[in-house]
Amino acid sequence: MIPGKNTTVEKNDSQKEKYGSFSLFDIEHFLRRVLKNWYWFVLMLFIGYGLSWVYSKYYAQNIYASDLSLSISNNTSSYFTPSQSINFIWGQGGNQDGVYLKKMLLSRTHNEFLVKELDLFVNYSTKGIIKSTYLDKDDSPVYLQIDKKYPQQVNYPITLIPKSGNTYEVILPDEGHSTNLYSYQSEGFTNIGQYERPANKIIKVGEWYTSPNLKFRLLSSHLAPKIKLNNIIVSLSTVNQSVKDITSTIGVEFDKEISTIMIITKKGYNLNSTVNFLNRSVSQLQKKRLADKMLVDKNTDIYLQDNLTTIRKKLDSSANVLNYMKTTEKLYDIKDRDEKSLTRIKDLEAKKADLESKLASLNQIKNSLESQNFDKMINTTAAGFQDGLFTASVSELRALYLKRREMALIYKPNSEPMLEINRLIDEAKTGSSGALRNYYTGYYNEINKINQQVANANADLSSYPEKQRKYLDAERGYNMIEATYNSLLGRQNETHLRMAANQSDISVIDPAKNVGQGPIGPNVKAAKAGIIGGLLVLPLLFILVGEFLDSKIRNIRELLNATRIPLLGVIGNNSNENMLTVLDQPKSSVSEAFRGIRANVRFLSGENDASKVILVTSSIGGEGKTYVSINLASVLGLSDKKTILLGMDLRKPKIFGDFKIDNQYGISNYLTGEVGVDQIINKTRIPNLDVATSGPIPPNPSELLMSSRNVKFIEDLKERYDFIIIDSPPVGLVADSYELMKYSDANLYVVRHEYTEKYMLKMITEKYHNGEINHLGIVYNDYNTKQGYGYGYGYGYGYGYGYGYFDEDKNYKEPLLIRIRNKIQSIFNKK
Repeated sequence: MIPGKNTTVEKNDSQKEKYGSFSLFDIEHFLRRVLKNWYWFVLMLFIGYGLSWVYSKYYAQNIYASDLSLSISNNTSSYFTPSQSINFIWGQGGNQDGVYLKKMLLSRTHNEFLVKELDLFVNYSTKGIIKSTYLDKDDSPVYLQIDKKYPQQVNYPITLIPKSGNTYEVILPDEGHSTNLYSYQSEGFTNIGQYERPANKIIKVGEWYTSPNLKFRLLSSHLAPKIKLNNIIVSLSTVNQSVKDITSTIGVEFDKEISTIMIITKKGYNLNSTVNFLNRSVSQLQKKRLADKMLVDKNTDIYLQDNLTTIRKKLDSSANVLNYMKTTEKLYDIKDRDEKSLTRIKDLEAKKADLESKLASLNQIKNSLESQNFDKMINTTAAGFQDGLFTASVSELRALYLKRREMALIYKPNSEPMLEINRLIDEAKTGSSGALRNYYTGYYNEINKINQQVANANADLSSYPEKQRKYLDAERGYNMIEATYNSLLGRQNETHLRMAANQSDISVIDPAKNVGQGPIGPNVKAAKAGIIGGLLVLPLLFILVGEFLDSKIRNIRELLNATRIPLLGVIGNNSNENMLTVLDQPKSSVSEAFRGIRANVRFLSGENDASKVILVTSSIGGEGKTYVSINLASVLGLSDKKTILLGMDLRKPKIFGDFKIDNQYGISNYLTGEVGVDQIINKTRIPNLDVATSGPIPPNPSELLMSSRNVKFIEDLKERYDFIIIDSPPVGLVADSYELMKYSDANLYVVRHEYTEKYMLKMITEKYHNGEINHLGIVYNDYNTKQGYGYGYGYGYGYGYGYGYFDEDKNYKEPLLIRIRNKIQSIFNKK
C-alpha cells in the first residue's frame, strides 16, 4: 500500500498553507550530521586538551592568598589614624572600633605609607622560555634601592643577569626609554631632554647605576634564595599605581562568632609576597598607631600636668586664706550651721568645677583644630568624653591637611584637585566643629543649671552674719579648687594607665605564614573545560548554522510530512557508469527498488487492464527523472509488458545516449509532420521495450507538446502498448509537464536526496492538494545507504542492506554505530 494514498484528511485553508512548508530545523538530520562528522569533534578534543595543557603549564599565573588574624581591643581609635571617609563610621554600632580599623587598613593613606616605607613600588619577576614568574623581594638574591631624589622611568623592565662573583649585568630594553620620568618625592612626572638608549653595564653589588632615566644600586638580600635565578626582571611603578594594586587585593572580614577578631586576606601572584606584606603591614600599623596614640597621650599628660601645677598654687593660696580666717577670726566653729544646704552647695560646686575643667580641655582641643596644630592635640578623655565619630573627624582632617600640603607642591591653588581637597577639608571641619558645639552646649547647659541650684541654696544662707558668710565663701572656694584638682588628677591617672597599655590594643593572633598553600586561582579546571568545551562547540556551531542555512531535501519523513504526497519508492545511489542499472545489475538493491515502484504505481491509477500512461518529472534537471524513466520502463519491459519510453523533454534530450540510438529523428520530427510514427520508434535489447527519443531540439517545444497531434500520438500509442513512460520536462523550469499530466494515468515526481531544494516542492504540493493534479506520487532518488537503515522496508529496498540478497552486499560494511548496537543486542538476547 502506498503511504498516504487512502488517508482522508479534511483540508481547511490553514492546513493547505502548511503543505509544502518545511520546518526550519530538522533535529534528526542535525544529529545524523553530528555523528557523521565525529572526527572533527575528536580532533577538537585533542587540540583543546593540548591548548589547555599549554595554558596551564606556561601561561596561567597562579594566584595565592594568605591571611592574618588579629584581635581588636576597645577604644582603639586614634586621632592620627588615617581613614578615607568619615561617613564610613556614621551609623555603625557595636563593633565601631573594628569597622574603623577595617577602613583604615583599606585606606589609601595607610597603604601609601606602606608603599613608601617598604619600597613596594619595586616589582620583581623572572622569565623562563615562555612564562614569567612573579617574585617577592626575599626570593631574589639582590634587591633594588633607588635614589628617590632622582627622576626614574616607571614601567620599564630592568633585567639583571648574574655574573661571576658579586656582579650583575644590567640590560635595558632596546626601545622604550622615555623622557617623561617620575619623581618619588613630588609623586609627579617631569620631562627631560632627549638621550641615547643607556648601554648595558656590569655593576657590583652596592655600586650605583646611573643613566639619564634611572639611578639605583643593588643590595644583597638578607635571606638566601631558595632557587637559582638565571635572570631577575625589575620594574618600577608609581606610588599611586602601587597603592591601587595593593588595595584591590586586600580583604578584611570579621569573625562570625567574635566580632572583635579581624581576618585580613591578601591575594597576589607570589605567596611569600602576600605573607610578607600582611606581616609588615600589621607591624607598621601597630608601630604607627602606638606612636600616634602615645603622642596624643603625652600631649594630654603635659596639658594635665600644667593645669595641675596651676591649680595646686590656687589650692595652696585658698588653704592659706581659710586657715587665716580660722585662726584669726575664730570662725572655724559656726553655730547653727545649715549643714544640709552647705553639703548640697559643696556637691554642686564640685560638679561645676569639673565641668569648667572639661570646658578648658575642650577649648584646648578646639584651639588645636583651628590652628591646625595637631602635634599639640590632647585626648578627648581630658575633656570628659570618648567620641569615635569626633576622633574620626579629627583623624580625617589631619590626613587631609597633610595631603593638601603635599599637593600644594604640584598643583596650582585654583586647580581642580586643590579645590576638591579644600572641599573635603571644609566637610571634615564642619563635622568636627559640629561635634564640639554639641559638647559645649551640653556643658554650658549643665553649668547654668548648677548656678541656678547654687543661687537657690545661697538664699538659705542669707541670714548668717557677714563674717560668717565670708568664711563660708572662702570654704566653698577652697572646695571648688580642690574638686578641680582632684578631677584633673583623676584624668592624669587615666592617661598614665592608657599610656602603659597602649601597645596591647591590637594584638596578632595568627600571623601570615607560608605553609605551602596551594593557589586559589585561576580555576585551571574550569579554564581547561572552557577551552575544550569551546573548541567542541565550534564544529557543533558550524553544523548548526549549516543546518539552518541548508535548504536541500535530506530527510524522507520530513518530505512526506510537508507534502503529504504518497511515496512510491526510494532509489539508492547508482554506482553504475550508465543509467541502465536494471539491465546491467538486475540483482542490485536499486533494481529491486524499481520493481517496488512498478508494484506501487498501480495504486495511483487503479488496477485495470487498460494501457497506462506514466509521466515522470522533477523540479529541475539533474534530479534523476530520466534515470527513473529509463529504469522503470526497463522493469516494465522485463515483466513481459509491452512498454514504450517517450523522451518528451524536447529541450534537453538524453535517452538516446544510454540506449545507443540515433537521435536524428525523434518526437520533435513527428510532431512537426516530418516523419511517421514508425520512423521514431526504436527497438532495444529488451524485446518488450521500445524507445522514442526526443529528436533535434525544436524552436517551439511547448507548442509541440501541447498540440493536438501530440495528444493523438499518445492515444495511438495506447492501442499498441501496455505502458507508456513519458520522460517530461522539469516542472520547476517550464509548464509543459502540467499539460501532459492531463493525459497521464500516473505521475511520478522525482526528488533527489541532498540535491532538490525544499522551496521547489511548494508549487507541485499546492497543485496536488488543490486537486489540479491527480494520481501523483514521489520517487526519492539517490539516497545514501551509509546513513542507516532508511525510511522503511516497504518503500523500496534500495537504501539499506539485504543480508547477502543483493549484489552490492558483498562489499557492504555496516557502520560502526550499527555494529556496536548489534553487538549489544546479541549479548542481551543470549539465553
